[in-house]
Amino acid sequence: MTARTHDIFALASLVTVSVYYPPQHLNLATLFAAMVACVVGSLAPDMDQGTNRLWNLLPGGDFLGKIFRRLFLGHRSLSHSLLGIYIFYQGLSWLLPKFLNAVYIDSRVVLAAVMTGIISHLVADGLTEEGLPLLFPFNFKIGFPPVSSWRIKTGHWFEKFVVFPGILIYLFYFISTHQTRLVQILRLVTN
Repeated sequence: MTARTHDIFALASLVTVSVYYPPQHLNLATLFAAMVACVVGSLAPDMDQGTNRLWNLLPGGDFLGKIFRRLFLGHRSLSHSLLGIYIFYQGLSWLLPKFLNAVYIDSRVVLAAVMTGIISHLVADGLTEEGLPLLFPFNFKIGFPPVSSWRIKTGHWFEKFVVFPGILIYLFYFISTHQTRLVQILRLVTN
């Protein structure tokens, strides 16, 4: 999937998760941080490519991307596996409480948002021709549907004209049918 599709799929996932598992407390700083974290999470598994948009956000990111992408052991390997999800989760569970000021931002909400983004990325990539090495380091890929020729080709017409608009339609439909619950969540910000 393209970065644009990953971004909108992550946003749709975050809205869906927030309706079914709403936060108990929410302030504006946490809401903003969670939305940014979800988008970062949706792009994080592709940091195994030196051209990932996240590298562009860092000073010297092009240089850093070329060096650090080797840690991921190639594209769609470690960062696209269950082991990669576990490593992301453990690393972020340790880092976020140290990095975020607990007075202003709830690191648990941000962690849930970034993990939603990461998992949404893997779900979307599981629908592509390449599939996912979920059981890395074992060298076979899993995808849905099981026949790879029936899956989506990244960046081709089906993704652009069916998948991306389909996610937008889902997002608008979900928001309109769960409007009351979403308003209740947003009211947490004003309290």
